[in-house]
Amino acid sequence: MAHSHSAHDKDAQVKAIWRTFWILLIITCVEVGMAFVHLYTGFPSKLWLNALFIILTLFKAFYIVAEFMHLKHEVKNLIMSILMPLLLFVWFIIAFLADGDSWKHMRRDLTPGEPVKKEAPAQPAHH
Repeated sequence: MAHSHSAHDKDAQVKAIWRTFWILLIITCVEVGMAFVHLYTGFPSKLWLNALFIILTLFKAFYIVAEFMHLKHEVKNLIMSILMPLLLFVWFIIAFLADGDSWKHMRRDLTPGEPVKKEAPAQPAHH
């Protein structure tokens, strides 16, 4: 009797894996399709397209974590103890990329031997 129960569990696991595969495939196809639409039409703007990609990628990441780490069946505190460090790590990467970009621009603007780029002050209109 236990044998049929484990066979049923295995079938359910295989179905869950295939369902996950199809969901992730559809989301990825939407992302690729939107990239081609943007490439040929310019719609949506690059900013909106990047925002969509980030949102869909985060959705895929959370779905994978929920499905394969079995977090959707766990208590909220356990989920938060795993997802919060993940979110902090993503923030860490974004913060360091922004800081590095700022440093690159600061170094470019202060390259020795090149004139400092300054905006000319606005000239008052003469009446």
